[in-house]
Amino acid sequence: MNASRGASISACWPSPPFTYFPRALTEPRSLPASVAFGWLAAFPLSIAIAALIYAIEPMAQGPEFRAGGTFVFIALVVISPVLETLIMGGVLSILLRFLPPAWAVGLSALGWGVAHSMAAPIWGLIIWWPFLVFSTQFVTWRQRSLWLAFAVPMLTHALQNLGPALVIASGAKI
Repeated sequence: MNASRGASISACWPSPPFTYFPRALTEPRSLPASVAFGWLAAFPLSIAIAALIYAIEPMAQGPEFRAGGTFVFIALVVISPVLETLIMGGVLSILLRFLPPAWAVGLSALGWGVAHSMAAPIWGLIIWWPFLVFSTQFVTWRQRSLWLAFAVPMLTHALQNLGPALVIASGAKI
């Protein structure tokens, strides 16, 4: 393995690859700040992207959730963030062996966009941005510990899904 590439994984980002992200996302200092800033970086922009897509194509089909109530709430706020973060972290760990962190993060977000597009094409356009944030958090917190690398994006992802889960669980359509 290239020594400089290995050093970039275990040390702070040589220079943050996404300068528009606040330091709370690119420096593993405060778990609460990283989760809060991660949610603030992901959620409003993903809602804005969704609004733009629906303004351009009002008939675009989003994901359908046939279930409601407690089951869908637990699935969206607990199960999905846990499973998707475990998969994301595993894939990122492999990508980081071969790619610089910024490339690994970008490829991860692109992959999640494609994966979500299989359920509903526009969903991938909306979801790539939050996964860019989650992937950045994973790489950032991996510097401190593998456990935190999974925990921080998992918590941010749960917050990302909380509002929509409440709406869907109530029986309303998104």
